[in-house]
Amino acid sequence: MNAFRTEEDRWELPPSATPQSPQHPPGTPHAVIIGSGFGGLASAVRLAAKGWRVTVLEKLDAPGGRAYVHHQGGHVFDAGPTIITVPFLFDELWALAGKRRSDDVELRSLDPFYRIRFDDGDHFNYSGDPDKQRAEVRRISPSDAAGYERFMAEADYCYKLGFEALGAKAFDTVGDLIKASPAIFRMRGWRSLHAMVASHIKHPKLRIAMSLQSLLIGGNPFSVTCIYSLINALERQWGVHWAVGGTGKLVQGLAGLLKGQGGTLRCNAEVRRIDIENGRARGVTLASGEHIAADIVISNGDTAWTYRNLVAPEHRRHWTDRRIDRGRYSMSLFVWYFGTKRQYHDVPHHTMLLGPRYKELLKDIFRRHKLAPDFSLYLHRPTATDASMAPPGHDTYYALAPVTHLDSGTDWAEQAEPMRRAVAEVLDRTVMPGFEQQLSASFVRTPQDFHDRLLSFKGAAFGLEPLLMQSAWFRPHNRSEDVDGLYMVGASTHPGAGVPGVLMSAKALDSVVPHAQLYAQARAAQGA
Repeated sequence: MNAFRTEEDRWELPPSATPQSPQHPPGTPHAVIIGSGFGGLASAVRLAAKGWRVTVLEKLDAPGGRAYVHHQGGHVFDAGPTIITVPFLFDELWALAGKRRSDDVELRSLDPFYRIRFDDGDHFNYSGDPDKQRAEVRRISPSDAAGYERFMAEADYCYKLGFEALGAKAFDTVGDLIKASPAIFRMRGWRSLHAMVASHIKHPKLRIAMSLQSLLIGGNPFSVTCIYSLINALERQWGVHWAVGGTGKLVQGLAGLLKGQGGTLRCNAEVRRIDIENGRARGVTLASGEHIAADIVISNGDTAWTYRNLVAPEHRRHWTDRRIDRGRYSMSLFVWYFGTKRQYHDVPHHTMLLGPRYKELLKDIFRRHKLAPDFSLYLHRPTATDASMAPPGHDTYYALAPVTHLDSGTDWAEQAEPMRRAVAEVLDRTVMPGFEQQLSASFVRTPQDFHDRLLSFKGAAFGLEPLLMQSAWFRPHNRSEDVDGLYMVGASTHPGAGVPGVLMSAKALDSVVPHAQLYAQARAAQGA
């Protein structure tokens, strides 16, 4: 059922990686980073650029975390994130290491960004081309043309206030919240994203098309704050891109930057405990029993899992078990990875296949916590853009269904195959007739894998649901509320999930972690 790594499955550093790593002078402060997802690697590059000696510890046998790469039958499967926006955030990281991202990874623009296929067979091509996008709106509902313009203007406003002004700022104190409150008030952030869209647009299909993007960050459009309409503006401004060779190429590139900066990446190194003395993180202990001393510790793991399983209860006055349990957590995912011996050229790179229900299905996922008999799918076909992801003449895919997290009580060992068959039936009936006779690779990932393999609390794929009262200052802080010298990056801390959010969480560390030299001077002055 599950994928396994084979002799063909290797991760390699890019050509521009420096073959000889620089040496750190004695006494250089040491940062240990738990997890090598985008947040962990981006943090490592940023800290190394500030003079820190950096060690990244990865539980799995290769870097990436949710951006891990699987290989089977000559197919290359990106495990998780496949929609790349805001490329300048990657360019910044390469520049910090004295490199150019384009020398290692080509980002190819997509048009359309993705296709939204409704249950009745109609579709909406979601595009970055303003004229094409307006034409699609008018085709479905001419009377909504003016409302769509108003929606875009409000989304642009939320992008300016929510992403540009607040995204890379660590919400560290109540004062930070007070300073941000006027912007949140101006965006009327208490409204749901769907309610904000509905105030401008009347046609139900267009309301869906302009609000389902929050699902990409684990948020229910009917409850997530409308601030996340900024995703629409972000995509229009920066485009949607594909990393040629797969998202894993970005992971390899960041690992290469870290090596060139003198950092260390260790795989098969699971952290079992964050070691704390006198209220301060002093390092970590691995599952093997090895202790690694550190001046600071950054967790790129799930924050709820980190606090509950890696920080002893006596060190947690804020993130107690009770507070963790009371949180409202995002959906999880069922993902079927498969390859075919023939190509389906009518299937675009990204397709959202909506099921017969929308709002009620989301209630089943987010509120009722039940595995529904119906579902919607995100179908990813990278070979529509990049032939290197499959053997010649083949296609590579994954079909992803949002499902509830493990509070459903679903026995995924029993349910995975029936779910896969149900997904196959929908694909066969809609966009890929007869494809099961062409399979050349197949494996699945379930919410149980998110819990067991990726160490996500409740198997939730995105941490806490991005509600208004679980965002910004109310989300787990980038600088731990409980432990000095402990920091958080990734999808489950501020500003939230999605590749831009994760990269911005690493950027937010700049406001709370000083340059290594300043840190060393301050510690020396304290006699530590």
